[in-house]
Amino acid sequence: MRKRAIFLSATVLLFILPGIYLTNLAPNTEIAWVVAILLLTVFLFTFEIVPIDVAAISVMVFLGFTTLIAPMMGLDEGLININNLFNGFASNAVMSIIAVMIIGAGLDKTGVMNIVAKQIVRVGGTTETRIIPLISGTVGIVSCFMQNVGAAALFLPVVKRIGVRAGIPISRLLMPMGFCAILGGTLTLVGSSPLILLNDLILNANNQLPPDQQMESFGLFAVTPVGLAMLLVGIAYFVLFGRLVLPKGKLQEESNGSSEYFQKTYGINCVIREVHVPKGSPLIGQYLKDFE
Repeated sequence: MRKRAIFLSATVLLFILPGIYLTNLAPNTEIAWVVAILLLTVFLFTFEIVPIDVAAISVMVFLGFTTLIAPMMGLDEGLININNLFNGFASNAVMSIIAVMIIGAGLDKTGVMNIVAKQIVRVGGTTETRIIPLISGTVGIVSCFMQNVGAAALFLPVVKRIGVRAGIPISRLLMPMGFCAILGGTLTLVGSSPLILLNDLILNANNQLPPDQQMESFGLFAVTPVGLAMLLVGIAYFVLFGRLVLPKGKLQEESNGSSEYFQKTYGINCVIREVHVPKGSPLIGQYLKDFE
């Protein structure tokens, strides 16, 4: 609690002090406050005092709130017109990123990744040099249609399950997976947030340029040749040099399910058994003590 209070105090100081200091250096007061708010946003995103989505919405609301406290900030009017406060949600880039995150959540809920894990183990066996390219290639393909972070998070339980079954330390599988998730995002336009933003900036710039000077926007697969080459090189690197560069981790033991849970939680050493009672059995509706 005390540490959180210190962080909050530092946040306030990081916002107020630069705002006061930059007022004397910046060409005008508006620029000074914009830089101060930018520093505050970077601070909140870096240290995650509050969740990132809460920080983003709070900064947006505060920009609109400056309309009410403009005289106190030394401004003639707010930093942004409140009528344009939510225009960012009309951006193609913002909506594309949100849609990709929804797709990732849907894949996680459907259980598709469990099927993927079984297929990788069936094809790759227990050989590290075969499992690494399978995992890396699969993550790369998935991440080209969703955000890199989402693809990596989606494959975390899959990689853990594969590592246990194949007898490979999970740390030796996570690094190739993470890098190939990043490289796989360059296969399509929607797989990488910077490419989405860049394409949106090109479209906005074309609206202000004459027809003969307009730039061609990216198509969905315009970056695929470059991204595919990067992904293949990344997979080949980990296959050829993985034994030298990948960390030596400890092998995780497979969980025993409910038995392990009861042992860790309640200190009870027991074995869980399941019994199938067929239809019409005289045991239906009775308690265990009735027929022991």
